[in-house]
Amino acid sequence: MAKGRGRGVRAVLLLALIAVVALAATGVWNPFPRVWDWVDRSEPIAEPDVVWQQRIGGTPKSVTIAGETVVVEQRTRVEARALATGGQLWERKADWAAVAGADRNAVVVVGKLLVKGYEVLDPTTGVTRRRDDDAVAVWTYRNLLLDARCVQPTDCTLSAWDPRGTKPLWTAFLPGVGSGLFADNPGLRGTRRLTAQRLDEEMAGPEPVPPLLGFPVDGRVHVVDTATGSVLQNVEPGREERLSVVGGRLLRIAARSQDDNCYFAISGVDPATGRETWRRAGINLRTADKAGCVQREDPQGARNVLIGVAPDARETVLDGYDGRLLWVGADGEKLLAVDDRYALVRAADRRSILGRGLAAERTLWTRPAGGKAGATLTPHAAVIADEKPSRLIALDPRTGRELAALRTSANALAVGPAGMVIGEGREIGYVRFGSQADGGPDPSSGDGVPGPGPGGSAPAPGGGDDDCGPKRELCPDGTSG
Repeated sequence: MAKGRGRGVRAVLLLALIAVVALAATGVWNPFPRVWDWVDRSEPIAEPDVVWQQRIGGTPKSVTIAGETVVVEQRTRVEARALATGGQLWERKADWAAVAGADRNAVVVVGKLLVKGYEVLDPTTGVTRRRDDDAVAVWTYRNLLLDARCVQPTDCTLSAWDPRGTKPLWTAFLPGVGSGLFADNPGLRGTRRLTAQRLDEEMAGPEPVPPLLGFPVDGRVHVVDTATGSVLQNVEPGREERLSVVGGRLLRIAARSQDDNCYFAISGVDPATGRETWRRAGINLRTADKAGCVQREDPQGARNVLIGVAPDARETVLDGYDGRLLWVGADGEKLLAVDDRYALVRAADRRSILGRGLAAERTLWTRPAGGKAGATLTPHAAVIADEKPSRLIALDPRTGRELAALRTSANALAVGPAGMVIGEGREIGYVRFGSQADGGPDPSSGDGVPGPGPGGSAPAPGGGDDDCGPKRELCPDGTSG
């Protein structure tokens, strides 16, 4: 009796399934998309929940907030999504993509590997604003776009463009751009950023163009003034030297091997005159390995500052313009992030992170953090990635005021004036900051960092009124102190 009842139930279920399939096939009623949506629904990547969360086609290579859009670069394509909703605006095939400009002036530059040329796209519509068929390399900045094109391997032209401009601002001749300089943002002779797990190296978006850039060509460094396009120097390093261009100076970094040790000396040169403007000895900029003190790396730093290690093993921050020591750490302190205005430091007890002002030379705030926490600085927020529990915290870098705090194992991918994009695998989401921190950077005024001055000069960081920032970049007149 029970066996017959069981067969009857199975028969009814089979007939019901056949009826549902028939209804779906005729278009009368189809429950399967909704069922699949329920099965495929993503778990929230953060707690509290993000403003929006979307699954993209592949793991992102880079994410940039460009005005009211989020530009996502993937392995073979680039797409843009609305910052407000996360909805896709457009998608294009591309081997590389980068953002130039900022806010409403932003554009997306795309191209193909080993193919000359690039396209400049509108970030909202994806429409091509300008097309180039000859350039071999492109450099993107917050206030400038540079490209290089070569008639012959030793006959190249460097051109500067306003991100949305249609005519070059200036052009300069270079005797080649080097075999490794191609696609977007190939390495120049500058500084290396400090990095941390779960914090994307490019999360701050495009930086303002430095006053001077150093192009490596055939073992020499050509120093170009980005305000005028003048090539100020064409320098070959000495046998024990490495050249770097930081803060409006050409740095000659010497590392000499003696008594099984490396002895360092740094000098800053004014490229316009060739005159040495400052010199320091004994600071290790971490450019050399242990094999004979051969310098294979650029110094660590950001914008106009350098990171070094003093002879007593304490970390230091130097002004690239005049060589001043802007910060010297206490025993056991570890520098996590730095820019022209602030430094984030892990305390010697490994239980907290300190926010330091380079102009005020004092601790601005202290925040508890684990011994393995990483941190980074962007124009709009300081971001900390902590472990056990996994968290992402965004703070006002000046006051330490909390802008966002998430319990999440996701990575911080991009930071903008009003929030940040986080991601885990193919899932990305947008987190909106709280109200603008008192005294913090005003999102409507850009990132608070001045562009290059005439003749490639750079105002010295750390030398202005604390309320205005070390370069007076937050003052109404915008003049340098």
